[in-house]
Amino acid sequence: MRKIFMLVIVMTFVLHASQVDLLQKKGAKIASVMCDKDKLQKEHFIDIEDAKTKINAQKLCSPLSQKQLLAVATYLTTSADKEKIPTSIKVPKDAKCPICGMFVAKYPKWVTVIEDSKNHKLYFDGVKDMMKYYFNHPKEKFHHIYVHDFYTLTPIDAKKAYFVIGSNVYGPMGEELIPFVSENDAKTFFQEHKGKKIIKFDEILEDYLY
Repeated sequence: MRKIFMLVIVMTFVLHASQVDLLQKKGAKIASVMCDKDKLQKEHFIDIEDAKTKINAQKLCSPLSQKQLLAVATYLTTSADKEKIPTSIKVPKDAKCPICGMFVAKYPKWVTVIEDSKNHKLYFDGVKDMMKYYFNHPKEKFHHIYVHDFYTLTPIDAKKAYFVIGSNVYGPMGEELIPFVSENDAKTFFQEHKGKKIIKFDEILEDYLY
C-alpha cells in the first residue's frame, strides 16, 4: 500500500510539473504577441495571482481570456529562464562604499549591490550612493542591481522596484530612496512617512541624489 501511495504522489507531481511546463510555453507565446515586453521586464511579480492582478491593473497586455491570463502569469513567475534573485546579499566585512568610503557591512538593512560587466560586485550603504555610482558610469553595462525591500529586507531587482523619495526615514547617508517590491507597500510607506514621490528605477534623476 505504501508503494502505491508513493507512486500516486510521484505521478501527481510529474503531472503538475508537466502542466506548469505547458502553461509556461503557452504563456511565452502569448506574451510575445499580446504583451508589452518592455513593461513586463520592468515589473516584479511575487506570484501567479500578483502577476494576474498587475497584468490587468496596469494593462501590460492586450485583453486576455482567463486561460490566457493564467498562462502568461505562470510564464512570468515560474519560467526556468527567469532571473534568480538571491535570497540574501552577503557583504565582505572589508567592503567599502565606492562613493562615501564607509564599511557597508555595518548597515545590512541598507545594503545594495551592483555587478558590473566583469562580474565584479560593488557594495553600497544605500540606494542614493549606488545611483551616484550608476550615473557616474554611463557606459558601463551592469549585469545585476539589487536592493533590499524596506519591509521584508529581502533582495529585489532594483530595476523593478518602487522607490519613495523625500520621506522622514533616513539611511546611513541621510535622505534616502526607500525601495519596495510592491507598489502598494510603497504607497503605504509614502502616506505614513510623508514621502514626496513614488518612482520607478528609470525615473530616478541624478538631481534626486543631491
